Amino acid sequence: MRSNRAKMRAVSMAATLPMIAGALALGIPAAHAADSPARDALKGTKPLWATAKADKGATSNSAQVKARVYLAGKDAAGLAAYAKAVSDPNSPSYGKYLSAGKAQARFGATKAQVAAVKSWLKSAGLTVTAVTPHYVAVSGDVAAAEKAFGTQLHNYAKGSKTYRAPAKAATAPAALEGAVLTVTGLDNAPHKSAHDEQLPPPDAVFRNAGPFSSYYGSKVAKALPDAYGQKVPYAVKGYTGKQLRAAYGAGKYTGKKVRVAITDAYASPTIAFDAGKYAQKNGDAAWKTSQLHQVLPKDYTHTSADECGAAGWYGEETLDVEAVHAVAPNADITYVGAASCYDDDLLDSLSKVVDDHLADIVSNSWGDIEANQTPDLAAAYDQVFQLGAVQGIGFYFSSGDDGDQAAASGAKQVDTPANSAWVTAVGGTSLAVGKGDKYQWETGWGTEKATLSADGKSWVGFPGAFTSGAGGGTSKNVPQPYYQTGVVPKALATANNAAGNRVVPDIAAIADPNTGFLVGQTQTFPDGSQRYSEYRIGGTSLAAPVIAAVQALAQEARGGKAIGFANPSIYAKFGKKGVYHDVTDKPTGKDLAVARVDFANGIDASGGLLYSVRSLGKDSSLAAVKGYDDVTGVGSPAGGYVTSFAKKH
Repeated sequence: MRSNRAKMRAVSMAATLPMIAGALALGIPAAHAADSPARDALKGTKPLWATAKADKGATSNSAQVKARVYLAGKDAAGLAAYAKAVSDPNSPSYGKYLSAGKAQARFGATKAQVAAVKSWLKSAGLTVTAVTPHYVAVSGDVAAAEKAFGTQLHNYAKGSKTYRAPAKAATAPAALEGAVLTVTGLDNAPHKSAHDEQLPPPDAVFRNAGPFSSYYGSKVAKALPDAYGQKVPYAVKGYTGKQLRAAYGAGKYTGKKVRVAITDAYASPTIAFDAGKYAQKNGDAAWKTSQLHQVLPKDYTHTSADECGAAGWYGEETLDVEAVHAVAPNADITYVGAASCYDDDLLDSLSKVVDDHLADIVSNSWGDIEANQTPDLAAAYDQVFQLGAVQGIGFYFSSGDDGDQAAASGAKQVDTPANSAWVTAVGGTSLAVGKGDKYQWETGWGTEKATLSADGKSWVGFPGAFTSGAGGGTSKNVPQPYYQTGVVPKALATANNAAGNRVVPDIAAIADPNTGFLVGQTQTFPDGSQRYSEYRIGGTSLAAPVIAAVQALAQEARGGKAIGFANPSIYAKFGKKGVYHDVTDKPTGKDLAVARVDFANGIDASGGLLYSVRSLGKDSSLAAVKGYDDVTGVGSPAGGYVTSFAKKH
């Protein structure tokens, strides 16, 4: 589920490279590097909102700038080519992964490149504050930044606020010979993500009201009005691991000896207790000693409710950890918390996973709208994803909870980083698991809500307004990746560009909070006590860890061999019998809905009950149809998905 989208600035945990003397290694005179007349443009460093019409004049020379200069490494083109080759089942290099050390040695920046970049930045008057294998961080005043990057910084109106940004694309000295990938931080508009689920904050308890169905359709709302000409079932109390494992073909596999990482912001202080209690209460395997790890920064920033809302991220971690363990109970799980919800910090967390190869599978339930991601950040993210791919690490990102985003953002668009051609974008479904844990069907996740009339005889304005649904659609910025050719319908691929663009998502799993997952978390009750409590939840923040867990099962079936960047394999299996559930919005031939009852005060019946009917398969302008679609991608994993990886490819 994705509710707050916040990209974070985290304290870097990567190893700092040693200070290096000798800035003449690339022929750059140390005292004059910034004055070199030959410059290379760093494309995408001027944001689209920095227009002449919005220009409010030059930024004060004394204003302070904090920036990151990302390093291109010694062979950026080779990195992308090798990442593709090791991920493509049809390539002779498929699965020939590199260790983290060999990947850095082959594609990372050299000591000479780092020294030259530092010398250039210092000569302009900037102070180097950090050096990692990925970037050189600097601070200084606007005058020094303008000198270093060959551009002027102006103030621009963006909505109701004013932010700083380059008046033209930043540049780097040509003598650096392409050592610089990009620079971030020259514009100071917020670059942050939000976690994708409808989560109550852990500092206030939330409970679901009954009646419930124990499995889909087990309890029909006979006393409530019809919907679509029939009585509808009450929403499930919340599916558990046993039901989800059956739905997605887990079989005998448990994720044994497979490592899964989860990235979010901050860290829940009660995660070990909550995860252990939940497993015990709901029939999951007990956690083994050292099966759950946390890698955390030294300090946290931007924690207030009006910035990242740190408390709200506790529930995200809880959901992700419990969902992975429920579906892959023997997988080793490492939680990597970012220092905040800002892009810099989230990137640091992803880099930590890659640099130390903490896992082969990485679940990420956060993101932002594509319009908010500038090309400089996209380049930095893609480099990390490619470095992961060459090591056999696959990244899974939730596709969003606002459908086509038109209602939420004012324009149809996809989410990012799910839009990257180097990650697996996970869409969402509404899931019906019947008696005996039997899979019945799925629709695309898209909810329309109508409330009960005062006399209890009808649903007001049925079927009601769109409330939430799986993110999807066609990117405006990312070209169509080769693996989507021939599977994604041309009409979708060319919706924004005749040459074809990336379409989201790639695959899907349970996301609808009305057919959602039961989660257990310590929360604060009205009397001030903090106690463990359970509630139903959904969103593509659920779908991403479920798919990550299914991938852990598939890796085990593959004999433990890493699947790596999975999209080429996922699309290569499209159309093969028994691999995917082909999800459509009317799997029974009729419109579908469930009845839901909520406590008005979120905790008990003292404040009254709220009755509503929630339609399934109504995802804004998006639709789950036969074949590939922009709600569920190729579909959800069927009984043959996990075992399909047991073969050579």
